[in-house]
Amino acid sequence: MTRTAGPPIDPPRPAATEVPPRTGGPGPAARPEAGQQSRRDPRSRRSHRSRPRRRPHPDVALLGALLGVVLTVQAWNIGGFPIVTDDEGTYLAQAWAVREGLGLAHYTYWYDHPPLGWIQLAGLSWLPALLMPDQLAVVTGRVAMLPVTGASLVLVYLLCRRLGLARTTGAVAVLGYGLSPLAVTMQRQIYLDSFAVAWMLGAFVLALSPRRHLWHHVAAGAAAGVAVLSKETIVIVLPALVVALCRGTTPGGVRPFSFAGFGTGLLTVGIGYPLYALLKSELLPGPGHVSLLGALRFQLQGREGSGSVFATGSSAREVLDSWLFYDPVLIYAGIVAGLLGLAVRRLRPVAVAVTLLLAVALRPDGYLPAMYVVQALPFLAVAVAGLAETGTRRLLGWRDRAGRTERSLRVGVVLAAVAVALAVVAPRWYEGNLRAVTAEDNGRYAAALAWLRTEVPQRSDRTVVTDDVLWLDLLDAGYRRDRVIWFYKLDLDREVAERLTNGWREVDLIVSTPPMRADDNPLPTVDLLMANSAPLVTFGTGSDRIEIRQVHHD
Repeated sequence: MTRTAGPPIDPPRPAATEVPPRTGGPGPAARPEAGQQSRRDPRSRRSHRSRPRRRPHPDVALLGALLGVVLTVQAWNIGGFPIVTDDEGTYLAQAWAVREGLGLAHYTYWYDHPPLGWIQLAGLSWLPALLMPDQLAVVTGRVAMLPVTGASLVLVYLLCRRLGLARTTGAVAVLGYGLSPLAVTMQRQIYLDSFAVAWMLGAFVLALSPRRHLWHHVAAGAAAGVAVLSKETIVIVLPALVVALCRGTTPGGVRPFSFAGFGTGLLTVGIGYPLYALLKSELLPGPGHVSLLGALRFQLQGREGSGSVFATGSSAREVLDSWLFYDPVLIYAGIVAGLLGLAVRRLRPVAVAVTLLLAVALRPDGYLPAMYVVQALPFLAVAVAGLAETGTRRLLGWRDRAGRTERSLRVGVVLAAVAVALAVVAPRWYEGNLRAVTAEDNGRYAAALAWLRTEVPQRSDRTVVTDDVLWLDLLDAGYRRDRVIWFYKLDLDREVAERLTNGWREVDLIVSTPPMRADDNPLPTVDLLMANSAPLVTFGTGSDRIEIRQVHHD
């Protein structure tokens, strides 16, 4: 006998006891008394309890672990290594001037760099200075650079994923970019290039957005503009960003709008710098004032070149040797991977960036600063990781007659990669990073600052010439701002010269440091101070020593 289907018949339920509502206004329903059952269906409660917990996305979990490892190495002994530099002190002092409302620099701002880099530093550096008042000012500024490094690491991983690379490849790129001894050394320091790199990586990630939204491309242009105004030399990478935008846009009638939006975002941000100079009547050169075009002319024509990296003894060769001392593996492997990556479509945006940065560095008559490599490091790391994945995929694409990849080939590739890493990369990186987390290179500066704080009577009446490393520290120690003079400005800033009516004879102390003695600019007033002074106390020996010298006015 066939049984017809019908709606299920629920068993009869006892009538629920109606709970009278509370009096006195609206509010949550009263809880049932002890012994009473809740009116909620017990089946829905079981369903709620059995709902699985939401796990974090694999990319988020992996990236969190990578950041923990890399930032720990970056932060460990950040005040001890590397030795502090005058450039770091200058950028930090300019950020201090912005934060205190004193202008764009602690001296006359002459448009040597766009100010947006140290404006960002001003927003990051106040908290470490507040939490660590006994540290050197430059050390607290280095701590403020850690969030910038963290942002760049995240963006390197996202860039790998936007290029279609695997999670493992993104992890390799992050580790290569963050744990290279060269990266640990340079990213710890206070350089404007680090801000520019973070914004440019953000522009690449936006340009390669899989949503291909117009506003993403506008934001990519704006991010590129912020990068250029953070450090102008990053403009070299803009053609590579255009290549990325071509890949991140749909061919056809929509692409012109994306490029128009990109250009609008770039120009809207970038026009602010010359507009600022125009409003201050400092756009064009003229008597009695600094100018934007005058500074650009000096940067392009007036500055002495570094020579060729192939010429032994040239400044450019010394800079290259300093990079290779810390990590030749990432530099050489990154250059080779960047050049070969031009033939790989998915790697072409990064490969173009590596090629452009390499071409500028190889100019025989250009100026090659030591921090230039900061802009190349992320692209070198991504190029190496991306080319390794591409080569591995093509190698594992060989199949036998049954259409299956040989298991022995897979194992061989993995073992070969591990062997190369252990034999070539690991020993060099271990040695370099061991020094980074154990060396104490800045004890001389700390000892000199302690002496200037405690052993100099009537500090507010003393005129001291020093480098920019100690400039902020001396202000915190009680010296007057108009009596603490950055040595570089004695001969190159007219306002400082006019303030010293008796010239060098108004100076009481000069702090002779390695950056001061190594400066190759003609500084006759500094030479007179050194010739007419004698050491009071010396910290360290050799070329790295710091001397506090008493100036003899007769």
